[in-house]
Amino acid sequence: MAGDFLFTSESVTEGHPDKLADQISDAVLDEVLRSDPNGRVACETFVTVGLVIVGGEITTTSYVDINRLVRSVIREIGYDQRSYGFTYDTCAILNAIGSQSPDIAQGVDTGGAGDQGLMSGYACRETPELMPMPIMLAHKITRRLSDVRKSKILPYLGPDGKSQVTIQYIDGEPARVDTVVVSTQHSAEILDDSGRKITGRARDEIIEQVISPVIPKGMLDDKTIYHVNPTGKFVIGGPQSDTGMTGRKIIVDTYGGMASHGGGAFSGKDATKVDRSASYMARYIAKNVVASGLAEKCTIQLAYAIGVAEPVSLMVFCDRSQKVSEERIVELIRKHFDMTPRGIIEALDLTRPVFRKTAAYGHFGRTEPEFTWEKTDKADLLAKEA
Repeated sequence: MAGDFLFTSESVTEGHPDKLADQISDAVLDEVLRSDPNGRVACETFVTVGLVIVGGEITTTSYVDINRLVRSVIREIGYDQRSYGFTYDTCAILNAIGSQSPDIAQGVDTGGAGDQGLMSGYACRETPELMPMPIMLAHKITRRLSDVRKSKILPYLGPDGKSQVTIQYIDGEPARVDTVVVSTQHSAEILDDSGRKITGRARDEIIEQVISPVIPKGMLDDKTIYHVNPTGKFVIGGPQSDTGMTGRKIIVDTYGGMASHGGGAFSGKDATKVDRSASYMARYIAKNVVASGLAEKCTIQLAYAIGVAEPVSLMVFCDRSQKVSEERIVELIRKHFDMTPRGIIEALDLTRPVFRKTAAYGHFGRTEPEFTWEKTDKADLLAKEA
């Protein structure tokens, strides 16, 4: 996008009910893959006050203790106090898991895609991670919220929370942070005498300890607006105040709205499901195209038919930032990237139990070694052949 405009992205903490559900689903997937790399998993989770329902279709030779696993995830996230109204040791757990339909399996077993659909990947030059700046800053704030809670820097914080960052773009480039929103669960101890809002001191501490350390100094100015718990207070949070479901934060998971989204959620799905694996491959391709210098920004769209290995379409869009034609970039992609489900799984090593890490703070723009789709190992090759 060119011109002057404001753009906003949001993130949520690992204790948000939807992210709690995503992490449980991906923890189930990881547990299957630990002993059965060929296991088929499509796991959905629903959480509400005092209840977790885990359902879906799983076909595996391994055994997963769902009850123990769910309680472990909830405890690690931080729901371990009665005051939260939802705790790992008191919630009820309902296991409603079945097996994958043989009608689907017969197409997947031969190397075909596990479903039809379209998947998108994106990369740009706005940050070192080659990601849009609004979503990267929003993720850094929510991760920092969890860090200061767990390290007791701000011990009054609870597991649930959200952030939102608005960037002012000038001539299509990020120029400054216009607005930051942080809504974080907290204990009643930081409420003022009215009992209706947090104290000014607590607000200042959250700005100082959470926002300031992660926003580049040159992006903040005296016109930057801060909204900290704008409703006043956020004592009741997590599943006590809101339901959570797997797959409801797909824009948080990807590019914060800056790029297109195929629509399919990721968490709880093994890599034969192209909703997940082809989205990872699309990001891998887009990031290598941008890292190679062939374009300043790049959107990749892949589409598949269920049971068919090769994608039915590949589209490249560089928003007029390309150094060679988009048709030439398509040729290079087809030559150097295997976009079949089996090829994606092999190239990105997607049969390992690495997926719970993806279920909070975004699937893209990450530097941990498990995130193989963030490699730029083909950038030099693309640049040379272009």
